[in-house]
Amino acid sequence: MKEVDKDIIKQLRVNQMIRAQEVRLVGEKGEQLGIMPLSQAQEFARKHDLDLVEVAPAAVPPVCRLLDYGKYKYQQAKKEQEIRKSQKTSLLREIRLRPKIGDHDFEAKARTARKLLADGDKVKVTVLFRGREITHPELGWKLLQRMTETLNDSSSIERQPVMEGKRMNIILTPVTTKAKAREEIKESQDAKAENA
Repeated sequence: MKEVDKDIIKQLRVNQMIRAQEVRLVGEKGEQLGIMPLSQAQEFARKHDLDLVEVAPAAVPPVCRLLDYGKYKYQQAKKEQEIRKSQKTSLLREIRLRPKIGDHDFEAKARTARKLLADGDKVKVTVLFRGREITHPELGWKLLQRMTETLNDSSSIERQPVMEGKRMNIILTPVTTKAKAREEIKESQDAKAENA
């Protein structure tokens, strides 16, 4: 198991590690078995071939449960793995443009940006200025406006155009499917209202 997994799985006191004199014992299926001395609870666990696990150390007396600790740890690791698998990490990807980019090249960059947005990644569109091009920042601003207009159906603006040294950039985030669904519903309602 990786170090990260060890941190995620809550470390519980098991069998001989339990320090309390008496414990409240809970059975394998959740049934209350009563309050008893620790030695008696450990003996009960040995008879049933299970582990004694302290699940609520802050309670008075501490609550211990009978279960197969190895199986429990395995199940917890699987749950954590499923949670991590379902989480989508959003990357920040960059598309670079020049102020004198041709129309075909611009369209190719826009298609690439659309594909990245569809994958759920944020896109940073950057216009690079070289030499005397920096004297015309309005060209870069117009280029970024054109890109946002091209991608307005699949993205929203997270950060407005910003000049950073010899670069001007903007950050676009993908439009969520819920937001798209709301827009489609609104459009269909508007169309019905116009027809009526």
